[in-house]
Amino acid sequence: MNTIPNRQVICDTLLELAENDKDIMVLASDSRGSAAMAPFANKYPQQFVEVGIAEQNIVGMSAGLAHSGKKPFVTSPACFLSMRSIEQIKVDVAYSATNVKLIGISGGISYGALGMSHHSVQDIAVARAIPGLAVILPADRHETKKMTEALVNYEGGVYARIGRNPVADVYESDEYDFEIGKAVTMKDGSDLTIIAAGETVRIALGAAEALANDGVTCRVLNMHTIKPLDEAAIIAAAAETGHIITVEEHSIYGGLGAAVAEVVVQNAPVPMKVVGIPDEPAIAGKTAEVFRHYGITADHIKQLALELINK
Repeated sequence: MNTIPNRQVICDTLLELAENDKDIMVLASDSRGSAAMAPFANKYPQQFVEVGIAEQNIVGMSAGLAHSGKKPFVTSPACFLSMRSIEQIKVDVAYSATNVKLIGISGGISYGALGMSHHSVQDIAVARAIPGLAVILPADRHETKKMTEALVNYEGGVYARIGRNPVADVYESDEYDFEIGKAVTMKDGSDLTIIAAGETVRIALGAAEALANDGVTCRVLNMHTIKPLDEAAIIAAAAETGHIITVEEHSIYGGLGAAVAEVVVQNAPVPMKVVGIPDEPAIAGKTAEVFRHYGITADHIKQLALELINK
């Protein structure tokens, strides 16, 4: 079982890259501890800015740094960064076309026991509606490393969301091709496609493995980039497998499921199910408990898949 959280991977990767790239800057909103960025602050104090609990300011300052030729990475809890700073993200980052990387840490229901005030299950819906802002959810530590390396050289604003705790690996290593805006086929099949992002990719793979025992071949797409969306992969999945289930750690409104449905309904309509957090304040509890409560599990997705195929 992996014991390295994605936030630590981001810090380790930036530590390595910043040695030869002095334009890399990290900003924290009294969050260097929760973002695991203390080692970066200690090694590169001239490339680290502590803003304090001022999420709107941190976005504005990062935009100013970007205008000065720097490559700022903002590390702040996703629940606050995506809600309190949304106007600054819209205007200072996206509309102003600044090269800012917004890293929402402890995203989704990572702060589970703290309840709705600390959950971020609306952030993808809000972020993907802003023109010029890419939205990325890496699946595991290996993909987080690949994403961070790509973001350093990616021109434009990005909102990336990661969880708080270590997650099971879905890749054996980081020796694979990662491209922003390009889905990864984790498993191929012809009866059904499960599309997932972030920490739910591992769950999707578990469901596919369980379905294989019942003779159902299931394609699994890791849609790590919600925007720009890999529409070609979605259309091909609809045409070739005839059924789609999406799985996400987000509200069922406006997130991955909605993005996929918008493509499917306009290009290749097929039966589809969206698995996520319903229209209610998510319950408080550990991630696994919240996932079980809302059916974000391999067993539940397997049953949904069988019902969808046999309907």
